Formats: sequence, C-alpha cells, structure tokens
Amino acid sequence: MERFRDRVGDVFQCSVEIEAGFSDLAEAYNPERKQYFSSKLLASLGKAEREERVVGIANVDIYVPRLNFVFGEADIVSRTAIVSLFRLRQEYYGLAPDEALLLERATKEIVHELGHTFGLGHCPNNKCVMHFSNSLADTDLKGASVCSSCRPKIIL
Repeated sequence: MERFRDRVGDVFQCSVEIEAGFSDLAEAYNPERKQYFSSKLLASLGKAEREERVVGIANVDIYVPRLNFVFGEADIVSRTAIVSLFRLRQEYYGLAPDEALLLERATKEIVHELGHTFGLGHCPNNKCVMHFSNSLADTDLKGASVCSSCRPKIIL
C-alpha cells in the first residue's frame, strides 16, 4: 500500500493517506456471477470531504451489470473510486507473481479512476491514462499520466 501511495502521490503531486479498508464485502457479493458489485462497494466508501478524494482498493473480482468485469469505478459526485487488484495480478492468468507489474498496473488504474473524480472522461488516446481499459492489454499499453489534451480539463 505504501508503494501505491507514493506512486499516486507522485502523479498528482499531493499527499496521500492510507486508512483501514472495507469491513464487510458480503453485501456486494453476487453469488450468480461470483463477483462483487463495484457500485455497492463504492457506495460503502461514503463521500469524500471537501477537496480530498477516496480510493478503495480491493482484492476481489468486481463488475458493473453491463460488463463482464471492471478494473475500477468512480463516482464523480462523491469523489470516490474503487480499484480491484484481482485481475491486475499475473496469478489470475496462471502466471508467476510480478509485484513490479502489479504496482504499475494498479497505479494506472488508480490514477484513471481518480481522473474521473477530477472531471475527466475517457480519452481516445490509447497512451493516455484516461483511455478506457477493456482488457489488461489496454492497461499495459497506456501510460500512468494524463495526456496533453486531458490535462487542461482537470477540475480541481
């Protein structure tokens, strides 16, 4: 968690705090899908205070109803986001663990979801962190920062 804090803080040039996470995931679990409804997890985070943003980091498979899975979700109004490490881990794909790659992928997804809380939409530039990741290959291809077209659109 400390490495996520440092990487995200570097991207946004701000301080990042880590607090205890979710206490009960059961309410968001969908036994038919064997996944967790990300919007319910997101709602459990509450609303961020004034200018702060809150990101929940989970290690469970998450989804929204119209997609098979999501890496994360954000709520612009409450300035909260959730990111799942579950499908970002090499182990999910039957490969050996790679902590450096997990850190890189998670940083991109955290920055992406936080970008939504700053008013950014999805970007057509596949190198921009705000490009929609429909697959892990999309996440691996994009960078960890916003492109020159998105940067001026950030709402503080």
